[in-house]
Amino acid sequence: MAKGNLVINVYSDTIANPVKGATVVVSKDGVDIATVKTDEDGKTNSITLETVDKSYSEEEQHTTRPYETYDLLVTALGLTPTRIEGVQIFDGVTSIQNVYLTSIDENQGEDTSVITPNTLWGNYPSNISEENQEEEPVTPYVLSKVLVPENIIVHDGVPSNFSAANYTVPFIDYIKNVASSEIYSTWPTETIKANVLAIISYTLNRVYTEWYRSRGYDFTITSTTSYDQKYTVNGTIFEPISRIVDQIFTNYIRYGFRPEPLLAHYKSSTTEPGNLSQWGSKELGDKGYNYMQILQYYYGNNIGIYEAETTQAYPYSFTTALKEGDCSRDVYILQNTLNYIRGSYPGIPMIENPSGLFDSSTTKAVQTFQNVFGLSPTGTVNYQTWYMISYIFIAVSKMTNSIYN
Repeated sequence: MAKGNLVINVYSDTIANPVKGATVVVSKDGVDIATVKTDEDGKTNSITLETVDKSYSEEEQHTTRPYETYDLLVTALGLTPTRIEGVQIFDGVTSIQNVYLTSIDENQGEDTSVITPNTLWGNYPSNISEENQEEEPVTPYVLSKVLVPENIIVHDGVPSNFSAANYTVPFIDYIKNVASSEIYSTWPTETIKANVLAIISYTLNRVYTEWYRSRGYDFTITSTTSYDQKYTVNGTIFEPISRIVDQIFTNYIRYGFRPEPLLAHYKSSTTEPGNLSQWGSKELGDKGYNYMQILQYYYGNNIGIYEAETTQAYPYSFTTALKEGDCSRDVYILQNTLNYIRGSYPGIPMIENPSGLFDSSTTKAVQTFQNVFGLSPTGTVNYQTWYMISYIFIAVSKMTNSIYN
């Protein structure tokens, strides 16, 4: 029997507040399979679970679902029990399930979320053309430059459904969620990278043109495939996809001399020009095409890959990679930032007497941080690691300010 792995991260409301000692019960068809506890960083040990063979996710077919699903019940003292149904497990892949618990409400029982099927397996409406989305065309606002926002607001329904919920989601988490909902994590790395770039570009186009806000809506993008991309509330994230997004989340596709990110349409199977075929991109990846060759195959040779600025308020801007032996003000800020984050993540070892010298204790703290947040534990602080350190620093700062102000 094929097997995959599952890691659960448990937080109280935000990523700044990991929950130690939460109990996670994994079940299948009502039968408990495993019970685990979270460590001081809110993370469980990896759980090995049975699933279906990888081959079912490597060719387009509609007879056997290419992943297995499990249910979780998460409980912790003083927090509302939360059940998540439909956690997805692929052969040979580590699934990451983030669970956000809320304070107990006496009038409320369990919180329950149901993870919907991947778009390649489930039955979802096709994207309608831009021309048909509005009866009267509206000239969109355009930002002065392409920016990666700290958060985007996702409307969980069609634009006209005013009762649908809006979710404020960190940009990088949104991209990971959509990619995990739209493609399979067993696909070739270059195929995943090409699809992720299409997803990023599509999203940044909505941000850059303020497509929905210019029409009077209070959100950035919708979660419905008839208008945009599939966002799954509390959806499972897959390690191969997460790793690639961490590497390229500020990159996007641009066409020729046009300033805006490409509104990179894609479909599961298509021969339409200007639309990436998800299954076709998988076949090209199998043939050895790299991500740029795949993208040019569908969007034309006149596209390029560009890098956007971020709007996130970093505690200090990234300048260069930092490693053991370096000695600088950047290292001093890194050391103090990690010590601050340690207030919420005590598993990160304290860096005693920060001096600006990147010593062995700093390397150990960086490696622990990278392990906690799913980054390669190199001990070197590259752009991706510094972004995550900044992201967690800001989250912890916001939580601390809300407590004391």
